[in-house]
Amino acid sequence: MSKARALTEMVEMIEVLHVDDEPDFAGLTATFLEREDDQFTVETVTTVDKALERIDDRRPDCIVSDYNVPGMNGLEFLQAVRERYPDLPFILFTSKGSEAIASDAISAGVTDYLQKGSSTERYELLANRIRNGVRAQRETQRVDRQRKLARLTEFAGDTDGWELDRESGTVLLTAGSRRIIGRPDQAEITLEEAIALFHPEDREDIQQTLKRAFETGEELHNRWRLQPGDGDERLIDMTITPVVESGGKVTKLRGSGHDITDRKERRQELEKHETIIEALTDAVYVLDEEGRFTYVSDELIELVGYDRETILGSTPSLIKDEDAVERAEHHLGWLLSSDGPETVKFEVTIHPCDGDPIVCEDHMGVLPYEGNEFDGSVGTLRDISERKERAQKLERQNARLQEFVSVVSHDLRNPLNVALGHTELAQRECDSEHLDTVGDSVDRCEVLVEDLLALARSGKAIGTTEPVTLSELAEECWQTTPSADARLAVETDQTISTDRSRLQQLFENLFRNAVNHGGGEVTVTVGEIADGFYVADDGAGIPDGEREDIFEAGYSTADDGTGFGLAIVKEIVEAHGWEIRATDSETGGARFEITGVETTE
Repeated sequence: MSKARALTEMVEMIEVLHVDDEPDFAGLTATFLEREDDQFTVETVTTVDKALERIDDRRPDCIVSDYNVPGMNGLEFLQAVRERYPDLPFILFTSKGSEAIASDAISAGVTDYLQKGSSTERYELLANRIRNGVRAQRETQRVDRQRKLARLTEFAGDTDGWELDRESGTVLLTAGSRRIIGRPDQAEITLEEAIALFHPEDREDIQQTLKRAFETGEELHNRWRLQPGDGDERLIDMTITPVVESGGKVTKLRGSGHDITDRKERRQELEKHETIIEALTDAVYVLDEEGRFTYVSDELIELVGYDRETILGSTPSLIKDEDAVERAEHHLGWLLSSDGPETVKFEVTIHPCDGDPIVCEDHMGVLPYEGNEFDGSVGTLRDISERKERAQKLERQNARLQEFVSVVSHDLRNPLNVALGHTELAQRECDSEHLDTVGDSVDRCEVLVEDLLALARSGKAIGTTEPVTLSELAEECWQTTPSADARLAVETDQTISTDRSRLQQLFENLFRNAVNHGGGEVTVTVGEIADGFYVADDGAGIPDGEREDIFEAGYSTADDGTGFGLAIVKEIVEAHGWEIRATDSETGGARFEITGVETTE
């Protein structure tokens, strides 16, 4: 079976993702659906998070979801899916039924709404709803493809044609010619006007070619540069055919032109791309429409260990297992769909000729094609084994660090609480400044423990991002600042994409740092810069020699500082993928600039 035919048959199957936190019921539903129609393949997940990961990794043909699922309810899940895939069929299949829920589901764009039941008829109805939803969506895609094809066919058939009458010297233009020269309503022009539409260096050659065609009666071909007046020069391949009447006299010339500008540009672009490919360090491959290798770079040969003759003409199953091949074909189907992306990236495990499997990032796209003739898929494979191993090692280290810090902080808090309690008892029995010192030290230890925990946790990956208005969050965080005389000035209305709780922690630490080092009457300003925002104060500022050290854990110039505040800020910034630098404010105080921030409308 050819790869193209296999891909067609795969698309005709219906992949259903069933989201339900009751495994027994989910298994029963999958059994009924697959027995009802062997066209169905059903996969079940029990949480919304797993469902969204599955959809992003490999989009199903239809989603069937309960209303009560962990993480968010069915309507919230529907809204999350619609933000990503507006046309993906989604059926709410739930025992929690009400007119209000049904109305909200319809408003949110649900494909269908069906209450659960124990009878087989209920599952037959569900199967019909799934088939109807998928068929309607596929029919919409098919109509879109046909419309695109019709437009392409119409454009290709409406060629740049003309007819020159020898006696009158007038040129009759087809609709295609009128369009390309920017004169849609002018059916005739003079020969002089027609020649003037071309590049000055080509005009003499055009006149000589026309003269030769009239004199010899032979069909001629040439290529000229058309300059219709809009500044967009086009390269035209022209064929000139004489019209010979009785007696052998040529009375007319008929021409058909083909705009090859894009073809030439594509050829030049391809030559440039070939040069780039040769310089790439990634492994590059090209597959034809049947999924067989037609090109592999030297880097790919080195990666997989097979010689070029073995790879060319083979299918990816030579270096990939069955699951990896199916995933790649599914991504290819997505690329070819009407709403598919230009390229996709996904992880794949490569099995070389010798040695251990290699984890790679496959970056795949389709070759340019016209109409419905799929020509193949300029992909790359990048070895990410070391990167994956480093990420997993770092994740394990962070987990161990957090566990260690949590244990230590727990073991420290108990004796600290005992010490603090006995200190308070002792202060009631006698008045001594030494006891005050002990109490202050215990309080400081508690602050150190809290900051140590915050620092250990700040390095973890950020959670869910959301639009956050800087001015609102800054005002909220300012309420926790331990100074009644300090003042906050907000000079931005930016809304950014961020983990709200982590940004709150960042603001609180920067505000506390400004008050601790700038004095109780300090003014703190939050403002915006080209690609981010800043927090500045009018305090004493940061000496030049200390600006690199202030972000180190434990570094502090304040007598009562723990040295963890700015280290926590830096960890939060880097977890977002941002950058931070310390400089002087306009008033000579400290200014912290956070850049690389993604803003939202």
